[in-house]
Amino acid sequence: MMRSIIRQAAAEGSFDHGLAGDAPDAQEFFARLKRALASGYFVEPDARTGRAEAVAVPGYVFWPEGHESGIMPVGFGLFRALEGGYELWMAALDISWRGKGHGHALLDSLFATPSGRKSWTVRVPHNARYAATVHHLLPSYGFDPAGDTEQLRWFVRRDTPPALAAKIRNIVSSQARSTQPSRRA
Repeated sequence: MMRSIIRQAAAEGSFDHGLAGDAPDAQEFFARLKRALASGYFVEPDARTGRAEAVAVPGYVFWPEGHESGIMPVGFGLFRALEGGYELWMAALDISWRGKGHGHALLDSLFATPSGRKSWTVRVPHNARYAATVHHLLPSYGFDPAGDTEQLRWFVRRDTPPALAAKIRNIVSSQARSTQPSRRA
């Protein structure tokens, strides 16, 4: 279910486009995701050291209200551990369930979980089909835009610990600067 939904979303730009196919990178990602779902940890290289690190990734599946029995889940959300809280790392809804209020219900469900109540940041790809809708919904969950990088709009929740909020905004600011074309005098 998750692989299918991730591939749908990748094909429309909500996730890395490479996840829509069977390239070796996509196969490796899905193998790592499968291990994460079994163990609760995603193994990824640490940005500073390059060493493989296990990062907690609690996940939740979503059924629309009144549809819990007899159908497969139609959406999911994964949170990634982040300094005393979480980032809403991946969330998606089956394409056939979109446009009927289920995306809003998915976010309601995710942000009501223990991990969701301690989510400090969300990143939304600019070219995602439903980016404008998600941008519109996130403020109602306490998130404000923190800035844009080349591919993402970052949101930080208003009650994020101040030091972490500043750190996130500094990351966004430094990545935004590094993606700007250089100007020669």
